[in-house]
Amino acid sequence: MTPAESRAESALDTDAGSAGLAVAVDDAPAVDGAPAVDRAPTADAAPAAPTVDRAPAVDRAPAVDRAPAVETAPAPDPATTDPSTGGVAGSDTEGVRPAAPARQWRWTRRRRDLAAYGLFLLAAVWVTSGIWADPAGRVASLYSSDPAQVQFFLAHSVRVVLHGEFPFYTEQFNYPDGVNLMANTAILALGIPMVPVTLLFGPAVSFVLLVTFGLAGTAAAWYRVLSRHVVRTPLAAAVGGWFCGFSPAMLSHANWHPNIISQFLLPFIVWRVLVLTRSRRPVRDGLLLALLVTAQAFINEEILLFTALACGVFLIAVVVQEPARWSAAWRPLAAGLAACAVLAGALLAYPLYVQFAGPMAYHGLSDAVRDYGNDIAAFFAPGSPTLGGDERANVNLAPNYSEENAFFGWSLALLTIGVVLWLRREVLVRALAATGAAFAVLSLGERVSWWDREIVTGPWEWLVRLPLLDAVVPTRFGLITSVVVGVLLALAVERAWSLRSVDRRTVRTLTAAGLVLALLPIAPLPLRVVSRPPVPEFITADRWRAYVGPDQTLVPIPVPSMGNTYGMRWAAATNLDFKIPGGYFLAPRNGNTGDPGRFGGRPSGVGQLLEEVASTGRTPKLDDRQRRRSLDELRHWRAAILVLPERQQNVEPLRRTVEQLVGPGRRELDVWVWDVRTLTDRRP
Repeated sequence: MTPAESRAESALDTDAGSAGLAVAVDDAPAVDGAPAVDRAPTADAAPAAPTVDRAPAVDRAPAVDRAPAVETAPAPDPATTDPSTGGVAGSDTEGVRPAAPARQWRWTRRRRDLAAYGLFLLAAVWVTSGIWADPAGRVASLYSSDPAQVQFFLAHSVRVVLHGEFPFYTEQFNYPDGVNLMANTAILALGIPMVPVTLLFGPAVSFVLLVTFGLAGTAAAWYRVLSRHVVRTPLAAAVGGWFCGFSPAMLSHANWHPNIISQFLLPFIVWRVLVLTRSRRPVRDGLLLALLVTAQAFINEEILLFTALACGVFLIAVVVQEPARWSAAWRPLAAGLAACAVLAGALLAYPLYVQFAGPMAYHGLSDAVRDYGNDIAAFFAPGSPTLGGDERANVNLAPNYSEENAFFGWSLALLTIGVVLWLRREVLVRALAATGAAFAVLSLGERVSWWDREIVTGPWEWLVRLPLLDAVVPTRFGLITSVVVGVLLALAVERAWSLRSVDRRTVRTLTAAGLVLALLPIAPLPLRVVSRPPVPEFITADRWRAYVGPDQTLVPIPVPSMGNTYGMRWAAATNLDFKIPGGYFLAPRNGNTGDPGRFGGRPSGVGQLLEEVASTGRTPKLDDRQRRRSLDELRHWRAAILVLPERQQNVEPLRRTVEQLVGPGRRELDVWVWDVRTLTDRRP
């Protein structure tokens, strides 16, 4: 291969953005003897035009995939060649064809990519192995409400596809008030593609598939973007992708929030924003960005908001360091963002109208969630679902085990600080450090604390009442800090692999040792799960259909609520073929559209009564006034039957309490049933 061909292959392999992110990385200096990277002219050299005239081509196959050139032997003299055999006349090999050269196996880019993707998928299966053992019968060991809610939303997607139901609002739970699904993260962009799986295997299998693909897909997406646009070294991209997909924060959400861990669109959104700063076709690139933004909005709007804020902070950090870049970047950036806003706004206008002004819309979260914040010490402790994690030690460092949004461990926290100090001369590293630090501070919440001791009021106190931010859970800002740490790790490995001033093998050995020291304590473990009661046979055998009409409800006992979501699982198992009162969701207080949000619907007297009996096991004595109020609620719900599973905790006290309300029930299959249609029928 000629030197010119080698240089062409290198240019294809790295492309315009190989030295880093589009805005800042092209000017990243060679560090401590690292070889200089060929760079396009900077904005300082040509302020009138963007530094790169086109977005980097990422779809071309790199030249490294081609088979190596084989050295050829000199052509034989025709005068000495025997035409009948093809051999050389008079030679010992006359009549024998020369053997074809053996094809060498090469570690091509495609094979490296497939190996990385396979590793991420195996790791995700390992993390979710406890749920895969029995998807319908196992659930997170600490909180079971969120998985039941997600499975309910997956069943709603089935009804949207098969029955054409309205996708943004439903009356199938919290009947008759209903639930605003746009305000409750109904994951339509995940649920609709999963409809075939949900129909064939049930929402529980779809749930664990989403968790598995959410972890693996996020890691793979970051690996793809890092390897194509940020670093050259495959190991660097793999390390960065691994941490972005399997950080302690991602593992914490894995058992409960597939909508939060499904971040596989975010790296492409970030890259498309950065491409806009130097695009020659900003309108086209802005429209592509709009499609990504729209899809992410139907996965999780909160993560999309975080990503937009992070891009803004990062770009500001770059411009503050090198103001000359702004003159070349602002025109294509403004045109692209305007095109994105027009298309995304048109696609999302009606869904957002339903979310903020439709039925059961709410404005702002409850005070309990608004106070969720990370403890400073949480950044130095390993996460609970990791090799070095300790649930008891972390109990006061995060709002709960599903919101451990930092937890890097001491070794990784110190390594990250060291990387920033080492590469501090690079504009990219300083901008990343500023972005990660800003979001880490916001994640501390309104009250900054150290080991559960309040120190000072945090800046979130002045931001929490702003529009959109009033619906944000502040501790989740730490998810952006985790991504920043992943990118910094990738850059550190890349720079270390490029050092030539000392023995290369020693440097690489020390780099690998440092990664092991930092990442091993937070290596992922299988998620902890517990068994949960099966859906009653009365439900799965469709015996309920003999009682419940299309405008009536089946009332599970206890009534579904944030702390008791078994009834939501029953409905999801039938693809929401019957309605239920109550449930676990966000709604305006007292059911008044526009009020601040709270978990659950209107306060229910009979619901609170039965929940207290279920938790205490004590049977109260009810008077006529309590019975009349309870019957009024059942009429409001248009209840057809009340259903109490035999396996329900404190089943006997519950059965006696319900008998005081509506009379004796009867046993059918594995449940107690009370037919109350004659009591709740409103017809004269």
